[in-house]
Amino acid sequence: MAGELSGAIKEVRLGTPEVMKAFSAMAKAATEDGVLDTKTKELIALAISVAIRCDGCVAFHSQAAVKQGATREEIMETMGMALYMGAGPSLMYAAQAVEAYDQFAASRP
Repeated sequence: MAGELSGAIKEVRLGTPEVMKAFSAMAKAATEDGVLDTKTKELIALAISVAIRCDGCVAFHSQAAVKQGATREEIMETMGMALYMGAGPSLMYAAQAVEAYDQFAASRP
């Protein structure tokens, strides 16, 4: 999928060069080694990609994780965190839904 999107992304880059220049600068700054190394940052990006269900992001960050030397075991542990964070927010929203229901039900004539 990453390869399939490259052409479309190029079109966006040509149509919005200043925005894409800024996006590229942000990506470079966010992914370069710091306290966290680039591989760790790609694993984080991959987990977020899964949790927010971004197909293209999954492809790009999987490829980047491979390039950074991530092992299959690291990917699997990262997927565990993605699953946890996908379910955790659902729990929080479920609690809010129940709370909202209770508030509306209490105010019902």
